Amino acid sequence: MTKQNKLFAAGLTAGIVAIGAGYVYSQSNSQSPTQSQNQATPNSASATGNTSTADSKQAVTIAYQTGVDPAKLAQADKTYELTTQRDINWRKFDTGADVVAAISAGSIDIGNIGSSPLAAAATKGVPLQVFLVTSEIGEAESLVVRNASNIKTPQDLIGKKIAVPYVSTTHYSLLAALKHWNIDPNKVTIINLRPPEINAAWERGDIDATYVWEPVLSKVKATGHVLTTSKEVASWGSPTYDLWVARKDFAQKNPDFLKQFVKISTDATGKYSQDPKAFIGNASNVQKIAQITGSTPSDISTLLAGNRYLPVSEQQTLLQKPFADNIRKTAEFLKSQGKVDTVLADYSDFVTNQYLDSK
Repeated sequence: MTKQNKLFAAGLTAGIVAIGAGYVYSQSNSQSPTQSQNQATPNSASATGNTSTADSKQAVTIAYQTGVDPAKLAQADKTYELTTQRDINWRKFDTGADVVAAISAGSIDIGNIGSSPLAAAATKGVPLQVFLVTSEIGEAESLVVRNASNIKTPQDLIGKKIAVPYVSTTHYSLLAALKHWNIDPNKVTIINLRPPEINAAWERGDIDATYVWEPVLSKVKATGHVLTTSKEVASWGSPTYDLWVARKDFAQKNPDFLKQFVKISTDATGKYSQDPKAFIGNASNVQKIAQITGSTPSDISTLLAGNRYLPVSEQQTLLQKPFADNIRKTAEFLKSQGKVDTVLADYSDFVTNQYLDSK
């Protein structure tokens, strides 16, 4: 096993398996949207929001990340709380691996992760299910190289330091891009950093490149340039998705809440897709999304356009066998790169479309 794969395995184990101590980077609903506790959260009944009866009125704990999408407006407006009549503890996480860790520990009910951490988590048997596709990731995740590092072509990456959060969609896309360019991953130094750490390392000049998302993406682009995007990597045969997953026990006990959550989310993305100019033309929409995500308001228009938001009818079809196959193919790629040890024969148990309503 190479040094990089040993580091990845250690990160994967820490992020997915050895988690029960309540390792969480979080934000409670009582804080301002841009604050982050970055401290351990006790794994107790009051912290988890677990329910003992179907559709109880206990608080729901939801993990979100800082990717820009139209449904962040519903989060900012407390539409989820008002519609479901449930208290929601929103907790901000830096990476999908951290979200998976919290799901494994039982400290959150619903979480926002990407398709790569999903594949790794499902392969490890974490009890979760995808119930909604937030988006097909495009230019909102990009490989940015530092201008001062004199990287003009993909081959110039050889010998350079690239920072990426392990087990993330950007890690998957980076590996896929290197494979497409016929670059051995062992000929570059891939460093496991969370987005805030990437930002700090970039400012210090410690890294030459990073594959990352907002709000760090805009910051590094100020002194760097994009070498490729997840939209281009998808065209090479390696698409990635932003997803909502639920703990299986929570989903079984709270089907009505999940149906309402899905409708609120798809209504928001549908409204944007129907008339992006009108959505962006509302300064309040832009400001609220920027506040939730930490992005610069002037970047919101470009960032929203950087992903494709799937209509409900397409999601109903996708969240059947096609998406289970996507998870398996992602796991197979991760295994070929030495990032997971095994691949399951069938991932259908980790996908459901039962909470989607085409009406």
